[in-house]
Amino acid sequence: MNLFGRREAEREKWGDRLPPGQKPTDGWPVLHYGSIPKIDLDTWRFEISGLVEEPVSFSWQEFMALPQVNLRNDIHCVTAWSKFDNDWTGVPVSEVLKRVQLKPEARHVMVHSFGGYTTNISLEDLNRPENLFAFQHNGESLTKEHGWPMRLVVPHLYFWKSAKWARGLVILPEERPGFWEMYGYHIRGDPFKEERYS
Repeated sequence: MNLFGRREAEREKWGDRLPPGQKPTDGWPVLHYGSIPKIDLDTWRFEISGLVEEPVSFSWQEFMALPQVNLRNDIHCVTAWSKFDNDWTGVPVSEVLKRVQLKPEARHVMVHSFGGYTTNISLEDLNRPENLFAFQHNGESLTKEHGWPMRLVVPHLYFWKSAKWARGLVILPEERPGFWEMYGYHIRGDPFKEERYS
């Protein structure tokens, strides 16, 4: 089967779930900038600061005591692979945001990771019911390469927005580019609109 025929077969199988320019994969490619950070759960903290009435900080035990969910979704990488039917266990983003009082001018968020990575996302895109801070994938703890002990999962945007090794949120009044966005990646990253690069 030629490339065109293979693409048509994939489109027929996955329908509207497969964004334009993407290819399904059964694997899970490992992609990140820099080295894997060393993280100690005894000193791990997750912090929310910026445009909040009172900054909040969670220990690992406190974070794991928050309500948890199991969700299934598809993920799409800007490098053109899509992985379908991922099962995640984690804390809904909405549950985390309930623990702070946002100031009226709060509109955007900078996600910070251990190791220095950042990515921007609007508050509207972040606070959706399908988004979570995941610590398990397909019934297993995340591997270090995929963000252990916890990563953000935002399935409706390209997967660079789903920051590995998440350690906090800074709430902002306006959009600012994160790491890859400063290097020319799209400010939002909708895979169905092919918002790969600015």
